[in-house]
Amino acid sequence: MASDDITKLAESLAQTQVGGGQLSFKGKSMKLNTAEDAEEVIKEIEEFDGLEALRLEGNTVGVEAAKVIAKALEKKSQLKRCHWSDMFTGRLRSEIPPALISLGEALISAGCQLIELDLSDNAFGPDGVRAFEALLKSPTCFTLQELKLNNCGMGIGGGKILAGALKECHRKSSTQGKPLALKVFMAGRNRLENDGATALAEAFSVIGTLEEVHMPQNGINHPGITALAQAFGVNPLLRVINLNDNTFTEKGAVAMAETLKKLRQIEVINFGDCLVRSKGAVAIAEAVNEGLHKLKELNLSFCEIKRDAALIIAEATEDKSELEKLDLNGNCFGEEGCEQLQEILEDTRRGCSNLLLWFLNSLVKGRPSSGTCARADSPPVSSPLLPPVDVGTFLAFPSPEKLLRLGPKCSTLIAQQTDTSDIEKLVTVFLKISSVFKDEATVKTAVNETTDALMREAFSSATFNSDAFITSLLIHMGLLKSEEKIKAVPSLYGPLMTLNHMVQQDYFPKSLVPVLLAFVTKNNVVNHISLTSTIPCSPMKTNVG
Repeated sequence: MASDDITKLAESLAQTQVGGGQLSFKGKSMKLNTAEDAEEVIKEIEEFDGLEALRLEGNTVGVEAAKVIAKALEKKSQLKRCHWSDMFTGRLRSEIPPALISLGEALISAGCQLIELDLSDNAFGPDGVRAFEALLKSPTCFTLQELKLNNCGMGIGGGKILAGALKECHRKSSTQGKPLALKVFMAGRNRLENDGATALAEAFSVIGTLEEVHMPQNGINHPGITALAQAFGVNPLLRVINLNDNTFTEKGAVAMAETLKKLRQIEVINFGDCLVRSKGAVAIAEAVNEGLHKLKELNLSFCEIKRDAALIIAEATEDKSELEKLDLNGNCFGEEGCEQLQEILEDTRRGCSNLLLWFLNSLVKGRPSSGTCARADSPPVSSPLLPPVDVGTFLAFPSPEKLLRLGPKCSTLIAQQTDTSDIEKLVTVFLKISSVFKDEATVKTAVNETTDALMREAFSSATFNSDAFITSLLIHMGLLKSEEKIKAVPSLYGPLMTLNHMVQQDYFPKSLVPVLLAFVTKNNVVNHISLTSTIPCSPMKTNVG
């Protein structure tokens, strides 16, 4: 175990300590109807000095409760991040706007300067957008960098209201010498359609500082796509464009390709299931070929692309040394086309082991073919040369290659097949996943996403014993001794790096941070000596002093 790895984890733990500016009620499933129901929440808000982030996700807040919570927030001028997704479950649509108005007015009254506002997964529709319109236009949002509104049912009307509010925010903030500099915009699954997307495109053109735009599943056709393409062209810092599951057709794809030629910071392009067709794919390939040297991910899956166009795409990626994922899955290549793609990519990408290729599900004239494209519903894998593996095979003999060969749904597959209520089994699976950790981007991402899915499910369960999990994990890592003889993992590098990621995620209970921090920062841990304890695996009761 390298002391550098311990240091990294210790630094992350220290930054995640309880307090740290964040107060979380996430996932507590509280039903806050009246002022009395919200008394505990109000008390904690009032007593929390230096409140910078408030998490209310996974609860349900009524009008009266929202009013008293808002009252408590009026004195919290340091609040910068509002994680308020999924907090109106089961509420009438008419209840949501008054609650949002109360909360927004409190933030304005307090003089907050927001950096992040997340209202995703709240089905408030256009009326809900109108409810926080005043907030978006106020000085409280002049500093906004991240706006997340996924799955809110905004529709065309909501999209137009939102666009107008953003333009007004930019206008007002500009008069004060600090224009709105929004970086991240998310509005997936909102039925924005062409008119809503076009209105937002106008706002994006005014803002000009976007780095990420996520607008999947919005029913946008080529007129809206073209408008967005033009807007993206005046946002030179764009790194991520996710328009998955809209309908480009060739017109929209060609327009977007012309914009891509102007952008130099693009890392992720997700146009999967967007019907770009072969002509559009060739245009995008031309844009890739002419620049985009930072490109890490290109997704053109399920776009009705034929073999010749796919070969042009493959050739266009020849000098893209940063490319980690090329997804051409679900198109019309046939067995011969898959083989030709494989040959081109093997020749052009020789020595580049970090590229994941997904085109195994391609069809021949709409019918499954034999060989490497045998089944239209077979799972995509990291390379057509290797057969797919199952979860059991990976867990029996873990390796980075097997994890990648589980395909893009590896995190879901492993989480579905792991009983998270069984602490010992969960610890075992966690350690097996983390044992294959490598600094290569694709492996690191696969490990982190898989453990995230697994541990998010575990920690979100009301019956999960998190203390017992940490105790058992420390024992299996050799950082804590038990009455039972348990063989510690041979290497702590992977588990430490995975823990370093996990403790920074919102699902990780901050109450566990001091215990972990105490163990990993002890000098005798760094010197490879286990701490002595006679604790059984459950529950955790330890003296770390």
